[in-house]
Amino acid sequence: LRMLQVKLIVTGDDFGYCPRRNQGIVDCFLAGAVSNVSLLVNGSAAADAAKLARRYNIPIGLHANLSEGSPVCEVLRTNSSLLNQDGFFHGKMGFRTALSKGLLNMSEVKQELKAQVELFHELTGHLPPHMDGHQHIHVLPEVRHVFAEVLEEYGIKYTRVPIEPGLHNCDWIPPSLMDFYLGVEEDSFNTVDVFTKHGIRWPNIYIGLSTMGKNMSVSNIWSAIDAAIVEFTSKVPVPAHLTPQSRTVTIELMVHPGYPSIPPVGGCGEGPDDFSQSWERLHELQTLIKPELQSHYKTRNIQLCSFKDL
Repeated sequence: LRMLQVKLIVTGDDFGYCPRRNQGIVDCFLAGAVSNVSLLVNGSAAADAAKLARRYNIPIGLHANLSEGSPVCEVLRTNSSLLNQDGFFHGKMGFRTALSKGLLNMSEVKQELKAQVELFHELTGHLPPHMDGHQHIHVLPEVRHVFAEVLEEYGIKYTRVPIEPGLHNCDWIPPSLMDFYLGVEEDSFNTVDVFTKHGIRWPNIYIGLSTMGKNMSVSNIWSAIDAAIVEFTSKVPVPAHLTPQSRTVTIELMVHPGYPSIPPVGGCGEGPDDFSQSWERLHELQTLIKPELQSHYKTRNIQLCSFKDL
């Protein structure tokens, strides 16, 4: 493992969700614990997040959201298949149910995704170097095709494919959540060919489901990274013309640090959800800034970076 050069993108998701989330993510970035952020453009503090990213030079991409809060596309706010009877997105599971029943209009999905890219551009002054999906909606059937088309149209090169090595061995994850994760994994496997066909790329390794919230610890992050590297290098032999030293592995670690939201402030139009108000966000923040995590990166030749450094 020492021979490898590892590039690690630590992405703080849900930037723009609320001022306290923004502050927590910025604190992590300034501590060298997060190297990249993913912006919810329909978040209540999205404009503030974009300003902070500019001020502190934080690499920023788009966290496309079709499941929580309100659309950013004006036309879709009043009458669209993306909304429930209360006029908001269908929710994490509701979106999946509506999709499986064939109730979602894919041209509206595309319209909203494009509107979010445009708003991102307006807020930040540039297109997103990477774009993924809030609550992993971007790898769902049908949505994956539309998502890939939008990325290709805008020339957005990178995304996230949430297939986590070693996920099946994580016995601390409760069965109901594990079922959701395994669904995400299956959808992701089925998305690989679609994204590949559209010329979209993603890091070699994804980590973040097994280390979320209360499950995050320094040792957990470490064993996840180590196990993933071992599995990856055993699968992908070193080409003969390369010395082992010149192998580079890229990893994205998805994290959700922040100071807990205090209602009614925050969210994407409906106020903050339970996970955002919980102590688990703060737990992630406190874990990520631990000096022993940082020093571990150094001893293992792990370089923190963002998508534009790949």
